[in-house]
Order: sequence, then C-alpha cells, then structure tokens
Amino acid sequence: MLRFFAFPAFAMMAACAATPARVAAVPELEPLWVADSFAAPESVVVAPDGSYLVSNVGIDDGDAKNGDGFISKMSPEGKVIDRYWAAKINGPKGLAIQDGKLYASDIDVVMVFDAAEGGLGKKIPVDGAVFLNGVTAWNGAIHVSDSGTGRIHRIENGVATLWLEDARFGGINGVLGDGDRLLVSTMDTGSLFSVTADGTITEIATGMINADGIGLVPGGGYLVSSWPGQVHYVAEDGAVTTLIDTTGDETPILQNDLKIFGDTVIVPNWQPGTVTAWRVVRSDRVD
Repeated sequence: MLRFFAFPAFAMMAACAATPARVAAVPELEPLWVADSFAAPESVVVAPDGSYLVSNVGIDDGDAKNGDGFISKMSPEGKVIDRYWAAKINGPKGLAIQDGKLYASDIDVVMVFDAAEGGLGKKIPVDGAVFLNGVTAWNGAIHVSDSGTGRIHRIENGVATLWLEDARFGGINGVLGDGDRLLVSTMDTGSLFSVTADGTITEIATGMINADGIGLVPGGGYLVSSWPGQVHYVAEDGAVTTLIDTTGDETPILQNDLKIFGDTVIVPNWQPGTVTAWRVVRSDRVD
C-alpha cells in the first residue's frame, strides 16, 4: 500500500542586494510517500531505467544464510513493480551500480547482477569477511564495508582485496564515494569520516550512535541515518542537528541505508518493512 502526504508550501527568501554571503540553513524534510510490504529492507539505488532497486534482508537476521533475501523493483512514486526482481539471496544489504552491474553485499560475499535485468547473480568471495554492509562505487572500483571487522574491501575486475582497516572504524556501516574522498559512517561512535585515496582519515562529526546511511544534501552538508530511528543533518563544520527521531515511539522506525537522489531522500526501514521518501527543503539565509 502507498500513502501520500499533504504538505504546506515553503516560502522562498527574498534575494538580497549586492553580493552577500549565503549561509546554508539546516534543511527540512518534506514527506512525499511511504511504500510498504517489504521484508526488512536495507538499501536502495536508482536502476538504469530510473526505477528504484531495494534490497530485502528477509524474515531472519541479517547474517542468516537461508536464501530468503531478495531485491525488489519500485517505481519513482513508490509502487512495487517486481517484488522478486532478484531472489534466492541470503541477506542482501548495501547496493551500488557500476558499469551496468548491480553489486549487493551478502554477509561474506558480494553478489553481482545485471542492473537492467536482475535474475540470478554471481558471487564474489571476500576473504575474511564477517558482516558485509555498505557498498559504493568510488575511485574506479566498488568499495564494501564490513561491520564485523572494521574493514573496507575494494572490488576491481571481479576480485576483492582488503583496502583499509582502522581502529576508528568500529561498527563501520555506510560508505559513499564523493569525488576525491570516501565518506564513512560508524555505529560504535556514531562518527562520519572522510577518507582520501591514500587512506588519510578525517573525522567530520560524531555522536550519531549506530550511524548508517549517508547522503549529500543539495547546497551543502550531509544527512546521516541512525538505524534505531533517527535522521541527522551534519553541517560542513561538523555540527549535528537531528531532523527525525522515532526512538521514543512505541514502535520506533528502524531507518537503514539512507540515500539522496537529487533532492529526494529515500530510506528503507528495516522495521516496519517500509520505504520512506522525503524531499529536502532548505531556505539559506543571506548575511
């Protein structure tokens, strides 16, 4: 079932004369729709035809090798087109597309599918992997986080190798390629890091316990989801503002691998098995 929301119009700020400095304001999230009937959805990407592909871990925990995981195809408006676009996967989590191929982390392997057709996938083994999680295309290769080991693996030409390991990556989760840097989130300290190609690590922000997905906000800053039920805005200076918090609700919404496509924010919710869409709205002030 698909639920749409009505929302108020937001007034635009008047332009100031001369050439004043524009200061990025904390954005708001304008509800668009909620799609349901998923099975512990984890991540989402845009398919070649503009639809969304959503990974479903299935009915068991994310480390169960039972083959009940699958990937669904969903329209841009949140309507499920094909529930089992790709099936017989164990616990698919992070998703990324590169060169027409869809890469999905699956416990200790990475599954590879035709991004346009789905169907059965091929396995890329990852040596020493325990709980593969976030996936992103960056710097000409696929990069995959392992929440169980604090490592980042690199996949190139169908072969996985260890790329980076660091004590600060306890409970590593989300990864997002952004130009000459890789953005990384961690669950243990709730940190957002920036990592360069030579492995230099810089902390951007911290305190977002159980941090998960990362998105680049139009106009500057980042959104970071915390899977117990929060969405945070991180300013360029590292200041953290919590935009959504369901942790005090009777049934918290467990928000997973947040993604931003243009000005649309998509978050699969492990519980209650939904996918939520918002639009980023911001009115920057002029000093």
